[in-house]
Amino acid sequence: MATRSNAVNRAARSPLVLDISRLGRRPGSMTTFQETVPSPLRIGLQLIGVDKDAPLDLDLQVQAVSEGVLVTGTVSAPTTGECARCLTPITGRVDIDLTELFAYPASATDETTDSDEVGRVGSIGVPDTVDLEQPIIDAIGLALPFSPLCEPDCAGLCPDCGIAMATAEAGHHHEQLDPRWAKLAGLMENDEK
Repeated sequence: MATRSNAVNRAARSPLVLDISRLGRRPGSMTTFQETVPSPLRIGLQLIGVDKDAPLDLDLQVQAVSEGVLVTGTVSAPTTGECARCLTPITGRVDIDLTELFAYPASATDETTDSDEVGRVGSIGVPDTVDLEQPIIDAIGLALPFSPLCEPDCAGLCPDCGIAMATAEAGHHHEQLDPRWAKLAGLMENDEK
């Protein structure tokens, strides 16, 4: 009984669980879902992602097909993160196209596919619902850059002092002593004292 209660709580709590009870099981019946919902968690990669509670703009068509429910459309959200080279905060937007099939329980698709291949209607224990959370997490993760940059030609940080090269004065550099002569330089400093 606790499992059923947890599933009902998840369905009530997550804005990415859609109630499809009005859709019916007649192939060809369709409904649209256009809404802005808060992101239930941080979605993305280490350096860039969609923050928890950021607005997710959903523009979806939900259509009954013979084996289940087909969800198609777009999801858009603001992104925040930092440049992989200079660590400057960056913002942007991610737009994904979503096409996801959710199989009806006991359908041929349900019986012939693994649970990680195709979603299931009522997979969270609540009948006539589809959970879009994992498909959206996967699609956003694939759409985001692995190494986001503030500018395509970002010079990064100075390897010696750590200042952002974009804000450093022109010709910024540090005198480098060849490491092979470093021991001798130390002796010269001691000799001068």
